[in-house]
Amino acid sequence: MADTPSSREALRGIGRRVGVRNRLMLLVSCALALLLASSLAACSSAAKSDRGPTDAKPPKRLYPGEVRQYQGAKLSSIEDFYENSIKGPQQIDPKTYRLEVNGLVKTPLRLTYDQVLARQTYDKVVRLNCVEGWSVDIWWEGVRVADLLDQAGVDANAKVVIFRAADGYSSSLPLSYIRNQDILLASKMNGVVMPPERGFPFMLVAEDRWGYKWVKWVKAIEVSNDASFKGYWERRGYSNGGELDKKFTD
Repeated sequence: MADTPSSREALRGIGRRVGVRNRLMLLVSCALALLLASSLAACSSAAKSDRGPTDAKPPKRLYPGEVRQYQGAKLSSIEDFYENSIKGPQQIDPKTYRLEVNGLVKTPLRLTYDQVLARQTYDKVVRLNCVEGWSVDIWWEGVRVADLLDQAGVDANAKVVIFRAADGYSSSLPLSYIRNQDILLASKMNGVVMPPERGFPFMLVAEDRWGYKWVKWVKAIEVSNDASFKGYWERRGYSNGGELDKKFTD
């Protein structure tokens, strides 16, 4: 093309059209980018909404049939306990479970879950006080430990009763205390079967004793004359007596 005024004007016209087209393309690209970003933000917000608040508390477990008031007294919930066992909740199969009563007895026992429950049961409201600073008031139901001991026939030299759990935990209490306090081996709490996380099939209701004396998942009851026996926490400095009106550490 010859370099003439008309040709230069034509080239400037082409340049202007190209510039306008480029600007339009740039504007369209920006608009599309903004639209895409807005869509992604909306999706992210919806996803967070579907998941619920990030600071939401975990759901509480419900225990159908749980009694929260007994004979005019307000009861704590089964949910009010804190999990502090040495190996976590134990899962015990009631079909294969056996409760052993042995040691200084005339007739050692090995009872099924149903055999334990077949005997006379008793109930009472007792407060569990944990050394961690929390407590619960629960309506307990179960069999008297003394009845199991009587069936086995306790030796005259016996002094203490040792309780052993499925997770390896253990603790002991004086034989006289077991009898005088009508201590229960509980199978129910607040009217429902003892949940696994609370000690199914049986939990010792060590009335007037610190919580570490309340053995869960009891699998064996040993009668002994060794008054110096120390259980799991007692070997770690806790009081062997575990009385509430005394310090829990020696």
